[in-house]
Amino acid sequence: MRTITGLDELKAAEGEVLGTSDWHEVTQKDVDTFADVTGDHQWIHVDPDRAKDTPFGGTIAHGYLTLSLGPALNNQVFALEGFAFALNYGLNKVRFPAPVPVPSKVRASPKLKEITDVPGGAQCVFEVTFEREGGDKPVCVAETVVRVYTG
Repeated sequence: MRTITGLDELKAAEGEVLGTSDWHEVTQKDVDTFADVTGDHQWIHVDPDRAKDTPFGGTIAHGYLTLSLGPALNNQVFALEGFAFALNYGLNKVRFPAPVPVPSKVRASPKLKEITDVPGGAQCVFEVTFEREGGDKPVCVAETVVRVYTG
């Protein structure tokens, strides 16, 4: 776990991969719960019998489920301290280059891609790469935008 304290230290980390999270298991129960919460019950996610006949050989996790693991996985990698508060500002770009078969383990590696000054603080763009254990390419690459405020 890396702790970044204050704006100067945050700016010094620009361009760095901040670390890699632990592996997180994605289960069918997780996928089913996500489907219930979002209303996305597309069969490739929730019908293991039907999904057996796809090239994936079973169900796959929703891309947005993978993306939603970002905060928990990033919190294992780094913490921001010395700020009045931080908030999610949005996303620049999200891609899902490979599926997450169920069950699978995924982890995230956030990189502080860029930091720019904004009134009262800074805007950070993190490029978060999610990989699947045993996979040969990322399952998600997302540019997340976070604003930190100093006072």
